[in-house]
Amino acid sequence: MPPKTHYFTSEPFDPATARQIEVVLAGRALAATTASGVFSPSRIDLGTAVLLRTLARRDPRSDLPRRGLAVDVGSGWGPLALTMALLAPAVRVAAVDTNQAARELTALNAERLGLDNIAVMTPAEARSLTRIDALWSNPPIRIGKDALHDLLGNWLERLAPDGHADLVVQRNLGADSLQTWLVALGYPTERLASAKGYRVLRAAPRAG
Repeated sequence: MPPKTHYFTSEPFDPATARQIEVVLAGRALAATTASGVFSPSRIDLGTAVLLRTLARRDPRSDLPRRGLAVDVGSGWGPLALTMALLAPAVRVAAVDTNQAARELTALNAERLGLDNIAVMTPAEARSLTRIDALWSNPPIRIGKDALHDLLGNWLERLAPDGHADLVVQRNLGADSLQTWLVALGYPTERLASAKGYRVLRAAPRAG
């Protein structure tokens, strides 16, 4: 049996642990490949599902730019990035993750779906991304508050003037205090939904 790895590590995925799962993304029933060592390999995790359902009720097509740049921060095997690419084929989608296996799986799933508008990136490679029109993320809360604040602050300062970031965070892991922190930092942040113990937050760019 292969050793377990933490999904914050950066190792290639082991094809021996690969599995096919059935998912619904952008209203389409699809098969996706996942593997051990990535976040939520057996299904779309509950937080991501809450975020996708919330945006679907709002018609996410209207929230995505017609063209421009969309980013999935902490992409895992790709459910958010794949959804953005399916909904907005003229938009460039960056799927960013520290985990090499996650990046490889996102690229594999994008290729199998014929999505040529997804670029898979390490955080270092993504430093050049600016003027982000839409950012979706189920951020890695368990890295700790200070690290999370650094992560989100770095990404939010790169939003385009008309851009926004949609985040899903567990209520009992600090969603409300995170919203308060974002507002205090100058990012107007509203709660779009609260379901299954999660909050969906939308942050807008700082004025000026």
